Amino acid sequence: MFANLKRLKLKLEQKYLLLFPEGTRFTPKKHLASLEFAREKGLPELKHHLLPRTRGFIASLPSMKGKVPAIYDIELAFHESDPHEPTITGLLMGKPVTAHMYMKRIPLEDVPETEEGQEKFLRDLFINKDKLKESFIKTGDFFATSGIERTDVIHVKGRINSLFNIAGWFVVILCPMVYYLIKFLFSGELLYFSIGMSIIITFSVLLNKTIGMSKISKGSSYGTNSPKKLD
Repeated sequence: MFANLKRLKLKLEQKYLLLFPEGTRFTPKKHLASLEFAREKGLPELKHHLLPRTRGFIASLPSMKGKVPAIYDIELAFHESDPHEPTITGLLMGKPVTAHMYMKRIPLEDVPETEEGQEKFLRDLFINKDKLKESFIKTGDFFATSGIERTDVIHVKGRINSLFNIAGWFVVILCPMVYYLIKFLFSGELLYFSIGMSIIITFSVLLNKTIGMSKISKGSSYGTNSPKKLD
């Protein structure tokens, strides 16, 4: 990881570093392990997040010095009352979802210089994130009960350019593939028919596997046991 961060330092002008300090997806079992570890170490107990693992965050900061002016704290939430769940399956089926995002720009110079200070800084961020999420769940608003300073609300509408982009790639890539696939299936020859069916089956298996990997219920077991030390 540290070797990758050193390479990143050389090319950071053209890169973005997206960091998930929790290290894994939120599940009740992982949350329980996180709470147990927090109680054992005297750390803040989070209700809607896992305790952040600070090592990756701290290791990435030296690579940003002098190259990155700020980091962004982002909290993403969906209303539980929405008719469609925000899943890849739903998106592929064209079911609309509405995402609510809180974003705060934090100048890099506001991040403490010491590792101890950086650990506290990250944990404090997650305490505030937990307050935002709690307020959103109860009121549908990040700021109503969180005590966090309210920011301007920006409504982002769907862009027609995205539709044209998807339609264009569909015509260029999928139409020829479907054309030749149909020719294979209706060629009247067993070999070509078998090739066509093999392509369909392989694509279906890979698609189901990819979608399955995105489901929380099929996520990894990482984070289900209380770590011996916080990474």
